[in-house]
Amino acid sequence: MDEKDFPEEKMEDTVARGTDSGKKKKDEDEYEKVCYVCRRPENVTGPMVSMPGGMNLCHDCMQKAFDSVTQGGFDITKIQNMPYMNLNFSDLGSLDKKDLEIPNKQRVKKRSEKEPGQTLNLKDIPAPHVIRRKLDEYVIGQEQAKKVISVAVYNHYKRVYLTDSKKGNEEGNVQIEKSNILMIGPTGSGKTYLVKTLAKLLDVPLAIADATSLTEAGYIGDDIESVVSKLLAAADNDVEKAERGIIFIDEIDKIAKKKNTSSRDVSGESVQQELLKLLEGSSVEVPVGSNQKNALTPMTAVSTENILFICGGAFPDLEDIIRERLKEKSSIGFSAELKDRYEKDPNILSHVTNEDLRKFGMIPEFLGRLPISVTLESLDKELLVRVLKEPKNAILKQYKKLLELDEVNLVFEDEALEWIAEEALKKKTGARALRAIIEKFMLDIMYEVPKDPNIGSVVITRAYLDKNGGPLIQMRC
Repeated sequence: MDEKDFPEEKMEDTVARGTDSGKKKKDEDEYEKVCYVCRRPENVTGPMVSMPGGMNLCHDCMQKAFDSVTQGGFDITKIQNMPYMNLNFSDLGSLDKKDLEIPNKQRVKKRSEKEPGQTLNLKDIPAPHVIRRKLDEYVIGQEQAKKVISVAVYNHYKRVYLTDSKKGNEEGNVQIEKSNILMIGPTGSGKTYLVKTLAKLLDVPLAIADATSLTEAGYIGDDIESVVSKLLAAADNDVEKAERGIIFIDEIDKIAKKKNTSSRDVSGESVQQELLKLLEGSSVEVPVGSNQKNALTPMTAVSTENILFICGGAFPDLEDIIRERLKEKSSIGFSAELKDRYEKDPNILSHVTNEDLRKFGMIPEFLGRLPISVTLESLDKELLVRVLKEPKNAILKQYKKLLELDEVNLVFEDEALEWIAEEALKKKTGARALRAIIEKFMLDIMYEVPKDPNIGSVVITRAYLDKNGGPLIQMRC
C-alpha cells in the first residue's frame, strides 16, 4: 500500500509538521535559550551549544561534564566498546520533545535591539496634571495623595528616560536619585486601587506583593526576590519591560520590628534589611515562572534600578503615636494648643513624621529609601456616596450594566445611597464594605428579575433596604 492512497492524511501530517516547526522557529526568535542542565538563560551563560532533540547546553555545564570524565581517570577509548554506545545522535530527534522542552512560562524573552535612548520617549510620559485628571476618573477624594503621586511618578520616569539615553551619566549633569513612595492610610481608603489605576494609565507591568508572606532568606515563606519574580511574570517574562514596571508591596506595616521578643525576627526587621537592596536599585537573580528557587527553575538577572517601588500599609495604632507626640508640644498660655485638639481629628495621619514611623517599628535605613510619604484620608459618608456612583467603573454602574443586558433599567434613590454609605461606615472597612452590602440586597433582585420579561425598571428605595417594603417595579408599556 503506497502513501498516495492516503493523500489527505499525508497533507494533514505535512501541515502539522509545518505548524510545529513554525511555532518552534517563532519561539527561538522570541525567547532566549535555556541550559537543559543548570536552567540558566543565554543572557547569563553566553552562547550555548545546541544538541539534537532541542537540548541546549551552556559552556560551563559542557566543561564540567568533560572535566568529570577526564579528571576521574576514565579511559575515553573504551567508550566505543561499551553497550549502547553505538547510538546515533540523530535518533534523539525521535524522543518525546515534551520531556526536553522547557515551557515558555519558564523562559525569558530576548532583549530588543534598541539603541540607547529609544526605550522610553520623553513625549510619552504623561504630565502630572494629565495623570491627576485620569486618576480623578476612577478615584474619589484623596486629592493631596493623587497630586503627590502624579508628580512622583512623572519625575521617576523622567529619571528612567535620562538613564536610558545616557544623558544622566554625562559629566556635569545632575544625577537624579531614585524616589520610592510610602502610602499610609486606613483600610479601604484606596491604596491598592490607586496603584492599579496608575499602572493601567501608564501601561506598565504591575506586581502586587503581600509583605506578610515575606521572610528572611533560608526560612519558610517567600524570599525577597519573589516580588521581582511576580513583576517578571506580569511582564510576560520580558526583562526589559519588567525593569520599567511598578511593584506595590502591601501590608508593609506588618514587617515592623517586633517588640519584646526573644526569638529571631525573621519576618520583621530582617525583611526590612533584605528589602533595602531592592529599593536602592541592584541586579538580583530571580527564578522565572516560579516564586521558589530550586535546581529545575531557570534564573535570570533583573535590575531594580528603574523599578518604582510603592509600599502601603494601614499602620494601626500609628495615630496614638502621633497624638502622643503632638500632645507633648502643648504648652500653657493664650497661644497654647489644647491637648484634646487631636483626639477626634479624622485626618491625624497627615501629621505623621519619620520619627513616628521609627517608633512604630520601621528602621531608619528603610524609611530613607522611601523619601516620598503619602497619607490617605478615611472616607466619610459623602465620599462613600460619591464612590458608589461617580467613578468610571462605579459599583452601581456595574449593576446597571448587568440588568441592561436583561433590558431592565436599575435606579437607586438618593436616600438609598445614603443608607448604604451609613452601613459601610459601621463596618469600618472603608470602600470595601460597599460591594458586600450591595451584593446582599441585590441577590433577590438579580434572581427574580430575569423570571419576568415584562419588568421594565427596578427602583431601589430606602424602605426596601430597611426591610420595610420592597423595590418599586415598573412593567413595560
